[in-house]
Amino acid sequence: MRLHVVHHGIRRRRALRRRALWSGGEVLVTVGVLVLLLVVHQLWWTNRQAREGAERKVEALERTWGDGDGTGQGSGDGSGHGSGTGDGDSGTSVPSASPEERAARQSADTPATTDRSSAPRRSQAYAILTVPRLHLRVPVAEGVSKQNVLNKGYVGHYPGSQQPGQAGNFALAGHRNTHGEPFRYLDRLRSKDIVEVETRSAVNTYAVDKTLPQTSARDASVINPIPRSTVHPRHGYTDPGYYLTLTTCTPEYTSRYRLVVWAKLVSMRPRQAQE
Repeated sequence: MRLHVVHHGIRRRRALRRRALWSGGEVLVTVGVLVLLLVVHQLWWTNRQAREGAERKVEALERTWGDGDGTGQGSGDGSGHGSGTGDGDSGTSVPSASPEERAARQSADTPATTDRSSAPRRSQAYAILTVPRLHLRVPVAEGVSKQNVLNKGYVGHYPGSQQPGQAGNFALAGHRNTHGEPFRYLDRLRSKDIVEVETRSAVNTYAVDKTLPQTSARDASVINPIPRSTVHPRHGYTDPGYYLTLTTCTPEYTSRYRLVVWAKLVSMRPRQAQE
């Protein structure tokens, strides 16, 4: 009979390998759990927190406006830049001329003075964006800071672009994924879909006109007073007007490119008419 001799050194090496495999497995399981918790936090918890906070802010703005408190901001804030940034209209009456006619006059005439003191403070929520097709009603805040605006579930107003109802381009940004993701389904908007921007004094109604499905994150000209892509020159406008621009990241779960939706102002009316 032949006996197999197992040396103690071999046994120790086998034991060490088993222990290493077991420890490695434990590490992988722990890492997997942590990654899963991070995903849950990003995709569920941040959305829940941001949406609830945004809903509360919308309700707070409505209460403030209903009480006649002067802390809300009207549509004629005058924080735009360059020639033709404001038209002197506070948004409290329907213009006698069409938006296109007023925009043309604005580009030819000296811009009217505006009340700079009423301009919203940085990160202040001062308007409400409503998009019926997307079942969206969300606050608009000044600036596009992630921490102080976008991560709260708000939509951010690009500093330097015009305010709602003004000649030029009222440009907004919002998250497509996580933190409330208000612009998650922005690509579902179609021509003539209605988008409303409500301030303390007025309701400005825009109709979707054009969509740029994808452009560079550095294509800043899409938020110019006359918005037009420099990356895709066939997309955009050549004439002055009353524009609304909505921007978000694309494809989903990335920030490599930008999706752009443009709309044109079709009506301005006093907010009191809604009450």
